[in-house]
Amino acid sequence: MLNKLYVALIHYPILGREEQIISTAITNFDIHDISRSCRTYNIKNFYMVSNLPAQRKIVNNVVDYWREGYGSTYNPNRKDALSVFKIVEYLEDAIEDIEKIENEKPKIVFTSAKPREKAIDFSELSKVIEEEEAPILILYGTGWGMPEEIRDICDYDLEPIRGNSDFNHLSVRAAVAISLDRLIGEKVLNNKNNI
Repeated sequence: MLNKLYVALIHYPILGREEQIISTAITNFDIHDISRSCRTYNIKNFYMVSNLPAQRKIVNNVVDYWREGYGSTYNPNRKDALSVFKIVEYLEDAIEDIEKIENEKPKIVFTSAKPREKAIDFSELSKVIEEEEAPILILYGTGWGMPEEIRDICDYDLEPIRGNSDFNHLSVRAAVAISLDRLIGEKVLNNKNNI
């Protein structure tokens, strides 16, 4: 069901360069650009997950400026894009929020740039999205990717994005936009008519 899609960008727990669990820093571009992609594809909510209070405070200041401050009148499109944005402390908070909205737990999709066994391809997940009655939450990682503890709670494992080259180091902003287009394409529903 296209009107029950959610996205989360995980900043904790995340793998560091040496496979240790870390928290990654939030970038301003991710807030704006992923919100814009999510709003374009009618994603119901885009959750940014950070366990660091200082990071969440900075994000709230940025978002408040564009939603309620001078930025809301200076650039109404930015305000509209950020209407789908929420910042939460933990992934569990995003899952609980979706459960409150939808009255059921979401199916969760793991993504990674690393090849993995038993990952489903984009056409398979696109079909699931069209046919699944439960809400679906697609997770994207930062740093060196999400740890196995997150993969273990997921219902689906999506194949990596591959271009026609031996280089594969997309920004997470680009990965979200590309994957949403591959999964949804032109099949965008108007959430206002389908809530």
